[in-house]
Amino acid sequence: MTAILDLDTLDFTKGNGLVTVVTQDAHSGAVLMVAHADREALEHTLRTGEMHYRSRSRGLWHKGGTSGNVQRVVSLTADCDADAVLALVFPAGPACHNGTTSCFRDEALRSDVFSALDATIASRQAMTPAEGEKPSYTHKLLLDRNLRLKKLGEEAVELATACVDGDRARAAEETADLLYHALVALRAVGGSLDDVRIVLAARQR
Repeated sequence: MTAILDLDTLDFTKGNGLVTVVTQDAHSGAVLMVAHADREALEHTLRTGEMHYRSRSRGLWHKGGTSGNVQRVVSLTADCDADAVLALVFPAGPACHNGTTSCFRDEALRSDVFSALDATIASRQAMTPAEGEKPSYTHKLLLDRNLRLKKLGEEAVELATACVDGDRARAAEETADLLYHALVALRAVGGSLDDVRIVLAARQR
């Protein structure tokens, strides 16, 4: 756990002994669920390193204690009013009792433009153009190793040139192009944006 929450700083009185907990996937940034916790639940969380909540109907419960879909805590951070907590976790399985990754709709799983881009690339990879249909540019790159590596190199050079020229706008555009081509190249070898997130998260420890 990289951030330890001081429970004495939380205001449990506003929620009649409870605080709201927003649980987010530390890898993808996806919002997984919203629940409540009291002091006892958070004490269990801090002691075990896995999320515990307080349900009005179920009482104290250990997320994944029965299903195995535990949520390993990365950090717990209070909001400005001290009546809500953001929990960054590494989930071992689905967060929702319905068996879905998140209790929210698909939009919550693509909470940033990079996730949306990676999802689009994955969808193109899964598609097989119909006979006579012109393949998309992404599909062409995925099918042609030489083309995608050539474009990856070209975009890197163009970004470097824009930086040498001090052209901020063009550098931003070239960075976007390079990131796109890098994600396509990563997808072509079986990787994804989540793999990059895991590497970066490990480097922050």
